[in-house]
Amino acid sequence: MSEPVYGTTIAAGKVLLRALRLRVRSAGQEHVPTRGPVLLASNHVSFPDFVFIGQALLDHPRRVRFLCRHDIWDSPAGVAMTAMRHVPVDREAPAAAYLAARRLLREGHTVCLFPEGGISPSYVVRPMMPGAAALAAETGAALVPVTVWGGQRLWPQKRHPTEPLPRPLVTRGRTVDVRFHAPIGGTDASTDHATTTRRLGRVLQSGLDALQVLPEHRPRPGEWAPWHPAHLGGHAPTPAESAAMDVLPRSAIEHRPPGS
Repeated sequence: MSEPVYGTTIAAGKVLLRALRLRVRSAGQEHVPTRGPVLLASNHVSFPDFVFIGQALLDHPRRVRFLCRHDIWDSPAGVAMTAMRHVPVDREAPAAAYLAARRLLREGHTVCLFPEGGISPSYVVRPMMPGAAALAAETGAALVPVTVWGGQRLWPQKRHPTEPLPRPLVTRGRTVDVRFHAPIGGTDASTDHATTTRRLGRVLQSGLDALQVLPEHRPRPGEWAPWHPAHLGGHAPTPAESAAMDVLPRSAIEHRPPGS
């Protein structure tokens, strides 16, 4: 099916990435099925993560429908987002986004969501919503974990609750890595959603651990690096410090062992 708005947006994105000399490096696309409903569940480190995941799947035979912050629809991009069948997510009333994603999956689409429900300033995978597990179980979609890292250097998260949201940084020559992992099995209607969510969280954190230690993503000696996790020598807040900014619903599920 022809999607002229989606095609135009992709072309514009390519121009922007070339202007920034931004390299989106990807692997594991073979884990994304080419038939049937597919649910991509990604960690979240920067506002444009959906752009990088979309770029990584340009050769995929189907377009990806993303669940994104609802306020994007208040901008000039809102008309295009609707035309591309992306889904607005209002955190105060998320049921509408769930139903829209379920409808897309039942139509056989590829849908991508961010089960953390936001970005942790600590740049570790925070407790996650069970919606991805529930959607996969309800629709029979393949649940494919996705790890993304590098975009936080272009658009970082704030480090303190009183800070304003940082502006994008026009920094050229960065690398963003996107990795697609093997689908998580056992997501039928009999599966406990909490168990699946914990498994998903562990896969996402393991994938993030592997990307964060790559040489091109490490800070230089002595460099102030608020975009790099504290446990790896960066200056991002620790998970405990970022907890004040991580406003999580009561339904969020912790995937890390206690004390980790």
